[in-house]
Order: sequence, then C-alpha cells, then structure tokens
Amino acid sequence: MLDSDLIMRAQKGDKKAYAELIQIHHRTVEKFAYQCGVKVNDLPDVTQEVFVKLYRFLHQFKHERFTTWLYKITLNTTRDYYRKESREKAKEEKLSRTTAAYSAKSAEDRVLVFEEDQELHKAIQSLDEKYRHPIILFYFHELSYAQIGEVLNVPISTIKIRLLRAKGHLKTALEMNGGAEHGR
Repeated sequence: MLDSDLIMRAQKGDKKAYAELIQIHHRTVEKFAYQCGVKVNDLPDVTQEVFVKLYRFLHQFKHERFTTWLYKITLNTTRDYYRKESREKAKEEKLSRTTAAYSAKSAEDRVLVFEEDQELHKAIQSLDEKYRHPIILFYFHELSYAQIGEVLNVPISTIKIRLLRAKGHLKTALEMNGGAEHGR
C-alpha cells in the first residue's frame, strides 16, 4: 500500500494504517537519527518521540513528500532531545555544586546554627505576649517603636520598656539553657 493511502487513512483515525506507517518508516527514522548523532542507547527514545510527534501533527500533513516531512520531524526531535538533555545536565551539575558547598560546612556547624535558632524561638515563645510581640516586630520585622506602638495600640514609652524587659527575659532564658555563650 502506498504512503499516501496509509496517511489518508491514519488522518481519519485508522490506527492500523498508522501502525503500518511506523513499521515501514521505523528503520529510516532510526538510521537518520543515528546519523544525526543520536547515541545508540538513546535511539529508542528519540525514535518513539518522532512517532509521537508524527501522530500529533499528522492532521497537518499536506501532500508533499512524506519522507521529507518525516526527516524534518526527526531532525528537530534529535535537536530538541539533546538540548533538553544538556539543560538537565546543567541543572544536575548546579545541584551537585550546591550540595557540595553545603556539605563542606561541618555537620556540627549546621546543627549548632539550627539548635541556636530553635533555642531562640523557644525562648521567644515562652515570653508573655506583651513582651513577645514587640520583640518579634522590632527584630524580625524591623518596625520602629512608633510603628510597633501603632500595631499594638500602646504608647512608645511602653514599647521601649517592654523591649528592654523582653531582652532581659530572653537573656535569662538563653543563659539557663546554655545558649548565651556567644555573647548574645
């Protein structure tokens, strides 16, 4: 059966005709992809991708030479395949460099930072609300005394006193847990 008959039938949804097109042109696609530089291990993937694209775009085929159109699809697919592969390799290399840099820090340093952060968080959470909120707003959200006063609806002088007392409570709590060794 001629390619043109198979193509017309495949365009109308005849899966047997499409399967026959694949069978007839499979070797041509593989050979051309290999000649374009596709590695032997990648040939099945690239060939499959060519025939997936062929299926998706078969409705667009006009009565030009089918093999010419198939070569164009194969060429574009091989280019796309290796572009995608090189992007994936670049991502993997970047990830491995990042992981290596992270691993260069000693495990002890990473744990200490985490433990110190955790201790500070627990100490802040243990504060009475009237001290906790000003500390959080001042040190973690960088609000001014006036802004904190507005948020909490209290005078600036009260904010200053609460911050002073909150720092004292935090210092005591951290010293009791051994967390103020670094001059906090």
